[in-house]
Amino acid sequence: MRSRLTWGHQPRTDDGVPVTESTIIYTHTDEAPALATYSLLPIVQAYASLAGVDVETRDISLAGRILATFPEHLGDGQRIDDDLAELGRAVLTPEANIIKLPNVSASVPQIKTAVAELQAKGYAVPDYPEFPSTDEERATLARYRKVIGSAVNPVLRQGNSDRRAPAAVKNYARSHPHRMGAWSPDSKTDVAHMDGGDFRSTEESTVVTTAGSLRMDLVASDGTVTALRGPVTVLAGEVIDVAVMRAAELRSFLDRQIARATSDGVLFSIHLKATMMKVSDPVIFGHVVRAFFPTTFATYGDTLAAAGLSPNDGLGAILEGLDALPDGDAIRASFAAELAAGPDLAMVDSDRGITNLHVPSDVIVDASMPAMIRSSGHMWGADGAEADTLAVIPDRCYAGVYKVVIDDCRAHGAFDPATMGSVPNVGLMAQAAEEYGSHDKTFEIAADGSVRVTDESGAVVFDVPVRAGDVFRMCQTKDIPIRDWVKLAVSRARATGDPAVFWLDADRAHDANLIAKVRAYLPDHDTEGLRIEIMTPEEATAFSLERIRRGENTISVTGNVLRDYLTDLFPILEVGTSAKMLSVVPLINGGGLFETGAGGSAPKHVQQLLKENYLRWDSLGEFLALAVSFEHLAEHTGNARARILAHTLDAATEELLHEDRSPSRKLGGIDNRGSHFYLALYWARALARQTDDLELAAAFTDLAALLGDQEQTIVAELLAVQGSPVDIGGYYLPEVALAEVVMRPSATFNAALATLG
Repeated sequence: MRSRLTWGHQPRTDDGVPVTESTIIYTHTDEAPALATYSLLPIVQAYASLAGVDVETRDISLAGRILATFPEHLGDGQRIDDDLAELGRAVLTPEANIIKLPNVSASVPQIKTAVAELQAKGYAVPDYPEFPSTDEERATLARYRKVIGSAVNPVLRQGNSDRRAPAAVKNYARSHPHRMGAWSPDSKTDVAHMDGGDFRSTEESTVVTTAGSLRMDLVASDGTVTALRGPVTVLAGEVIDVAVMRAAELRSFLDRQIARATSDGVLFSIHLKATMMKVSDPVIFGHVVRAFFPTTFATYGDTLAAAGLSPNDGLGAILEGLDALPDGDAIRASFAAELAAGPDLAMVDSDRGITNLHVPSDVIVDASMPAMIRSSGHMWGADGAEADTLAVIPDRCYAGVYKVVIDDCRAHGAFDPATMGSVPNVGLMAQAAEEYGSHDKTFEIAADGSVRVTDESGAVVFDVPVRAGDVFRMCQTKDIPIRDWVKLAVSRARATGDPAVFWLDADRAHDANLIAKVRAYLPDHDTEGLRIEIMTPEEATAFSLERIRRGENTISVTGNVLRDYLTDLFPILEVGTSAKMLSVVPLINGGGLFETGAGGSAPKHVQQLLKENYLRWDSLGEFLALAVSFEHLAEHTGNARARILAHTLDAATEELLHEDRSPSRKLGGIDNRGSHFYLALYWARALARQTDDLELAAAFTDLAALLGDQEQTIVAELLAVQGSPVDIGGYYLPEVALAEVVMRPSATFNAALATLG
C-alpha cells in the first residue's frame, strides 16, 4: 500500500511504531486544519531538521479512514496505509509523540458526501448502506461504523486530558479582550431538559469484581431473544453503566418545549452531539424533527421511510430527496406550513435558510451553547436577527451546567475577559472512558421487553425494561484511567496551587461509583495543603463562576463528556475560542499526545478559501502543541536542541500575538498563510538570538535576516492571491498538488525556507 500524501512519510518499522525516539508524528486531518498543514508543515520540518528531529505525517482524515477501510475495493495505486491503526499501536509505546489536529467526527450525511466525492474521483468504495437488507450490506455497514462519529479519539486517547489556556494566550486576552454580548436581566433565554425517562434518571451502575466478559441480549415480551452485542471484555475494578432514553417520554418532553417556545416567543433550538454520540443522538435528533413536523410525518412518514429519507439525517436530507418522489411537492408544502406555524427556529445560516434541524452535525452542544452565551444568550432567527432562545438539551446529565451559567449571566451580566479567571480541565478520557466509548454498545430497541446483560456464568448483571424505540446504552470506565485521572488532578493542583474540584453527583449512579474510587485513591498522593473537593456539576459551575468573576482560577476535574463541554465553554468565554487552549494528553505508558484545539468553524473557513482564496483558520493551537511536543521529546531523549526549539517557538508565538499577526477577520489582511510566515520570521529571530547553542543560532541568523529583508515582498505575494476562487480538487480529498500551490503562493518565502537545506 501507499500513502496518498507526499510530505513527510518516512520508513516505518514492521509493527508500525515511530522509527526513532526523535520522531514527531503530525496528523493529516480534514478541512481547514488540513489545508493549513500544507503551509505550516514545511516550516516545522525545516526548523526541526536542524535539531535532528523528524516530523512525519499520518493520515487520519475521513477520506483516508474510508479508503483504508475498503482496500479490496480499490485499484493499484489507490490503496493507502491504515494510519489510524498504526497510531493506535504507537500510543501504547513510551516513544509516542503525536500532534493531533482536529478531524471530522463524521455524521451519516458527512459520510455519504465523502463517499460520493471519493466515488466521483474513481475510488470504488461501497455506498453507505443506511438501511441494509442483505448480509453484504450489513457487513459493509459494520465496517463504516468504525469510521463514523469520533472514530479517531478513542483510538489515540490512551491517556487523560490536561487542557488549559497558556499564559501567553490568557495575557493577550486580558490586554486585548474579545467582544462579549451584553446580557439583560429580562432575557427569556433558558435551558430545557427532561426530568425523567432520560439517561440520567434511568442509569444503573456497578463495579466489576472479576475480569471476564459480558453479553447483551434483547429479551422481547414474547420470549424471543436477540443478541445485541457479543462478548464485551471487562476488567476487575472497572465501572459499568447502563441507561435508557425512553422514546415516549422524550416525545412528550419535546412536544412541551415546542409549545413553550411558541408561548414565550423565543427561538427553539436543539443541542446534541451527534458526531460523538453517533448512535443515540442522531436518533434523538430524529425525534425532534418528527415532533416539530407532526402532521407531515403522520401523513407522509411511511412514504419518506420507503424512500430512505430519515429524520435522523435531518430536514435538509429529506428536502433534498423530495424531488424524486411523486408527492414531493405536497410533502415540501406540508413541511413549509408546519415550519411557519411552529415557533421560530434557530438558524445555522439564515441567508441560505439552513435551520437548526437541517443537519444533525451542524449544531454541536459544546460549541453552540458557549457561542450563544457569549452572544447575549441569543441565536440567529430566520429574519437574520438575534433573539432569545430556548436551548433544548434532553438528557439532564450535564444540561444543568449551561443553565447555571445562563442564570449567572442574567443576574450579573456578561463576563469580562480582561479580568476573569480561568477554569482549566483535567478530564477522564483514557481508553474510551464513559459515554464517549458507548457507540458499539448503544442500540435503538426494536421490540418491547428488556435488555439483559449477563456475565460468562450466565448471571444477570443488569435487566432493564425497554419499549420499542427506546435508546439503550452501556458504558465502560476502566480502573487504571481513573487512578491516572486522580493522580493528574493532584499533580495539576500541586503545580498551580489552585483548587481542584471533581464534578461528580452522588445521586447519579455512575458518579457515585467514581466518588468512591476518588476517595479511595486520593490518599495515595500528597494532598497536604491542597484544596481538593467533590461537587455536583451544578454546584461546581456556580463555585467556578464565582471565582472567575474575582479573577481566580479553579481546576475542573471531570469525566469525558464534561471535559469536552467545559473545554469549549470556558475558553470561548475567557479567550474567545477553544482553538487557543493547550491540550496535553500524558499517555499512560509514557508517550505524549498533543491536541491542537477544536475544528467547529473549519467548514466555513474552507468555503471562504474556495470562494476568495482566503483561509481564516488560526493555527495558534498547532503552535502551542508543537512547543510542548518538542519539550516532551527533549525530556525523553535528552535532545537539547529540541528544548531550544520549544522555548523559542513559545517566544515566537507570544510575539505573534503581541504584534497581532494572527489571521485577520476580513479579506485584505493576512490570513493563515501570512500568520505562518510571521511565525517563521519570529521563530528564526528567536533561534538566532538564543545563546544556549551558538551553532544552532548561526544556522538561523541568515534565515532571520533574509525573511526580515524580504518581509514586504513576501506579504505582498501572499496578499496578491486573495479575492478570486480557487480549486483544490475536492473537499474531503483535495488534490495534493493543487492544495500545495494554493497554500504556498509566495515563491520568495518558499525559496528562503529552502536555504535551510
